[in-house]
Amino acid sequence: MPNTIQFFGGARHVTGANYLVSIGGKKILVDCGMFQGCHDCEGRNFNDFLYDPASIDALFLTHAHIDHSGRIPRLVKEGFRGTIISTPPTRDFAEVLLRDAMHIIEEERSASDRKKLLYTEKDLRRALALWKTVDFHAPISIGDVAIEMANAGHILGSAMVGFSWKEGKKQKRLWFTGDIGNPPSTFVPPPEQIAKTDFLVIEAAYGGRLHTDTEPRQRLLERAIEDVYERKGVLIIPAFAMERTQELLFELNELVEHHRVPSLPVFMDSPLAANVTGIFKKYRNQYHRRLHDAKDDEFDFPGLRFTPATVESKAINDVKAPKVIIAGSGMSNAGRILHHERRYLSDPASILLITGYQVAGSLGRRLLDGEKQVKIFGDLINVKCEVRQIQGYSAHADQRQLFNFIAGIEKPVERVFMVQGEESSALSLAQLVRDRLGIDAKAPMFQDTYGI
Repeated sequence: MPNTIQFFGGARHVTGANYLVSIGGKKILVDCGMFQGCHDCEGRNFNDFLYDPASIDALFLTHAHIDHSGRIPRLVKEGFRGTIISTPPTRDFAEVLLRDAMHIIEEERSASDRKKLLYTEKDLRRALALWKTVDFHAPISIGDVAIEMANAGHILGSAMVGFSWKEGKKQKRLWFTGDIGNPPSTFVPPPEQIAKTDFLVIEAAYGGRLHTDTEPRQRLLERAIEDVYERKGVLIIPAFAMERTQELLFELNELVEHHRVPSLPVFMDSPLAANVTGIFKKYRNQYHRRLHDAKDDEFDFPGLRFTPATVESKAINDVKAPKVIIAGSGMSNAGRILHHERRYLSDPASILLITGYQVAGSLGRRLLDGEKQVKIFGDLINVKCEVRQIQGYSAHADQRQLFNFIAGIEKPVERVFMVQGEESSALSLAQLVRDRLGIDAKAPMFQDTYGI
C-alpha cells in the first residue's frame, strides 16, 4: 500500500483544514476544521466525509481554531474511535470553542429549520473522552510512524506536527506547519524552525502579501482610541475570542496604566472570550518569559467591563460615547459584534477597527474592501464610519516569513504543499519557492492525492 497524503480541506481555501496521511497501513488525520466565510461553507460542513471515519487510527490537532477543529465532534458522530492528540492548552481551548460553535449552529438551525445538527453535546463529550494531550517534542508512536509536535508560534499551544518513518534504509519525514505565527507575539514564543524534512505542508494565508504596518501596532491602537475620544464616537473592534482579544486587552492594559490614552469605558462583550481568557490564566507558565515573570494581571485595568450576560451586552447601548467595544466574531460573520455594527456603522464619528484576517466574502472583508451598504439582521445599513486595519495583530506569518521558514530547512526538500490560503496566495507562494529555491512546490486542489 503506497504512502500518501490527501487534501480534504484547506486546499486553495483558507479554512476547513483536513489532511489524511496514510503511512505503513496507518491512517492519520491532521486537523478536521469547519469551512467558514464562503457562500457554500455551511453545506460543505454537512457533506459526508470522503473517507471512512471509523478507519482512522488517530487525529492530530495543530490548534483549537474552529477552521482546524470544528468538525471533530462530527467525525466522532460518524464513527471515529481513534485517539485525538494535541497539546494541553489546545485541548482546553477546543472544548470551549467547539461548545460555542455548537450553540451557534443550534441557533442557526432553529432560525432556518434545518432538520439535522452538525454535532451534539453527546458527540462533543465522546470526542473529549478520546483526547490525549502531549507536550512539545514528547515522542509519540503510531505503528511504525514516529510523531512529534513543535511550537508553531501561532497561538498558545499551537503546534507543528512531524512524521518520521523508514522506507527501506532511508528515513523519511513529513511536517505540517499548521498556522505559523507572526513574531513577536504578546504571549507565544516564536515558531521553531524545522531542521529537516522531505515533504512540507505549510500554510499560505498571507502567501501573496506582506504585513505593511509602518508603525507599531500599539501606537495605531492608541491613535484609534484618541480619535474616537476626540470625535465622541465608538471604537468597534471585531475580535477573535482566542488570542486576538487577549492581545488587545494586554495592550489596552499597558496604554491605560501608563496614561497614554484618555479614560473611557472598554467593554469586552464576548462570553466566549471571557472563558478563553480564563484558560490563558491557567497556562500562564507557557507565556513568554517576560510575561510569565510579571505579577500584574494582564487582563484587568480601570474602565474594563466584561459583559457575559445578554442584558449586560444590551446595556452597553445606554453608555454614552466615547467608548470601546470588543466583541466576536473576528470576521463579523456571527456573534454580538453584529448588533454593535448594526448600531454604529452608520455613525461618521465611529471607527471600525479590523485586527484579523478576513476571509473573502465575509462581512468583515466586504467592509474592509470599502462596501458602503451592508445588510445585518435584514436591515440595510449605510456604512459611514471610518474603517481602519492594523495588520500587526495578525497571528499569521506573511510571505517573507513563510519563504524564510522554507529556506531555513536543510536541503534537499522534495516537495512543499501550500494550503490554508486563498488560491492566489497559495499559487503566489508556490511560484516564489519554485523560482528562488528550486523546490517542487504545489498548491493542491480539493481531494488531490500525492505520494510521499
